[in-house]
Formats: sequence, structure tokens, C-alpha cells
Amino acid sequence: MTAALSDFLARAEAGLSREPPGPDDPTSNPRGDHSIDPDGAAVIPPPPHRRAAVLVPVLHRPKGPALVLTQRASGLRDHSGQVALPGGKIDPTDPGPAEAALREAQEEIALAPQDVRVLGYLDPYLSGTGFLVTPVIGLAAPSAPFRPNPTEVAEVFEVPLSFLMDRERYVLRSREWKGRQRWFYAMPFGERLIWGVTAGILNNLRERLYPEDPPVSGDSGDRPR
Repeated sequence: MTAALSDFLARAEAGLSREPPGPDDPTSNPRGDHSIDPDGAAVIPPPPHRRAAVLVPVLHRPKGPALVLTQRASGLRDHSGQVALPGGKIDPTDPGPAEAALREAQEEIALAPQDVRVLGYLDPYLSGTGFLVTPVIGLAAPSAPFRPNPTEVAEVFEVPLSFLMDRERYVLRSREWKGRQRWFYAMPFGERLIWGVTAGILNNLRERLYPEDPPVSGDSGDRPR
């Protein structure tokens, strides 16, 4: 285990919530797309919010921890071609957010639940479309094979944790959406762009675990793997 991974695990132990937020959690108005609007004019989607969960899979790599992301298939109706975390809606049969995130990760990239150790939870993230997304942080087995489900995922790739935990990478952008100006974080990674809810969740992870200087890694992280 590298020093960077040991440091990450210690930060996760200290900084993540041990229990998932419940349906009556006070974070019913959590941080989300609306909270990064510099003008404070964003409209908060009214409840009831649709519950969802995503897995934030972290891997041990010799050069330092890496995080697994996906590029969604181009034929999907929603968010086609975008960079995402594995996850989706919490079904009534799911005992909780962790089980939903692990189920979706298995369906999308063939990551078996037994190959993931759940480390904890971030506060829910409220998307502009009304999804209340619970991020589940997990340590995935470094030897776990990733096989993208072609109906949902075009590609699975890794990004160095040091890249994602660098505050300077996050740039605030905006564009008009449904007649309103929508603000979001974005960061280029090689030829890809990590933005929107995914970038917002990763920035929340950075603020929770690395509020000071970003971790040091031997990999500059400026090229896709």
C-alpha cells in the first residue's frame, strides 16, 4: 500500500459519514447544482426528489490511488457520451444507497459487489433535474476486471486521485438550459471533459477530504489512461 493510499484511507475514515442519509435526513436541501450559482439565482428543484446513488470507486495503483469513471454510451436518451460515475436510481428493492450503487456498478461495468469495500458516504447532491444523489465511496480491488455494458457504457477509464483532488482543476462554467443560466464545475482530462453532477460530487469529495493542499503523486494526471 502506498503512502498516498494510506493517507486517503485515513482521511476517508475521519471525513466520510458512516451511515447513509435517511429519507428524512436534514440534507433534504443539500449542496448541488443550485449551490454553486455565484448569483444565487438558481431555482432549487422542489421535492419530492428522486433518489439515486453513485459509486465512487477508488483503486490502489503503484503511482498512487486512482478513481474509476465511465463514459456513457452515445445511444442513451439522457446524458449520452458524458463522463459519469457508475450508478442510478435507488429501486424499492434496494436496502439502501450502497446496495443500489453496487448493483448499478455491477450492471454497468461488471464490478462485483464483493470486490468493493464501502468506506462511507458524502452528503447527497441535488441535481438540477431533481435527482437526490447519494455518493458511496468504495475501495475496489485493484485486480477487479472492468467490462463495460455496451448498452450503457462506452468506456471505463481511470483518473489519478491527485488530479481530481486539485482545487485548481475545477473551473466554474455556465450555459443556458431551459431558459435559465445553469452553473456547473468542469475540468478537462485529456480529450474528455468531466463536468456537471459528476464534477460537483468529486469537488465535494475534495472539499471533505482534502480541504488543504492536494495529494502529491508521481503521475501528472494530464492524460487519459
